[in-house]
Amino acid sequence: MNEPSIGIVVALLAGLLSFLSPCVLPLVPSYLGFVTGMNASEMTDRRRVAMIQATLFVLGFTTIFLLLGAGATALGSALRANKDLVARIGGVLIIFFGLVSMGVIKIPALQMEARVHLQEKPLGVLGAFLVGVAFGAGWTPCLGPILGGILTIAGTRETMGEGLLLLGAYSAGLAIPFLVAAWMVESFFAWFQRFRKYLPWVNRIAGALLVLVGILLVTGKFTELAGYLNQITPEFLRKRL
Repeated sequence: MNEPSIGIVVALLAGLLSFLSPCVLPLVPSYLGFVTGMNASEMTDRRRVAMIQATLFVLGFTTIFLLLGAGATALGSALRANKDLVARIGGVLIIFFGLVSMGVIKIPALQMEARVHLQEKPLGVLGAFLVGVAFGAGWTPCLGPILGGILTIAGTRETMGEGLLLLGAYSAGLAIPFLVAAWMVESFFAWFQRFRKYLPWVNRIAGALLVLVGILLVTGKFTELAGYLNQITPEFLRKRL
């Protein structure tokens, strides 16, 4: 497993933890109802329509995240002459984002939620996409530190393609469970009631993951870890990574 592959795994896990965070997971039923214009029973009866609307919502916030990733990578490329310094500064920022996510560092400005409040249902497929764009542009404080950490990693990537791949993986980690929730909405509601007691731990785990990645970047061990994992990864897997 090479360094870009490790970054993709981290981004995918970060996206999943973002979905499970206290600022996103409790809002999923509301977002599902808003983008589809249906209640739970209607979504169950009209799964195909619900999935189309949910997919367009996902494409909306993915578009925003990819644009942010492209910008972060472009900025990192402009500073490529100081690659090691950029990696270390990026590592410090990622540690900071991790500590914010864990609640160790509390900044009042980051405690203000930036939710999107719209009074009317979106009009058709374009509306669902635009709500996804609005969600991506107005991500909540719980999402902010995790996404900020992934954007910082993207800023250390060599090429624009690598940065976009990272944000694509992050978006997939956030999008896949959302689409599963749309397809299995009643089962999702039942699962959510059981899972909600674990919500406070999600940000702590996400923060710990970011702190670990930040430490690896600051100490220059991220590349060494990639090399070690590459050695122990079976040949048939290395060809696919």
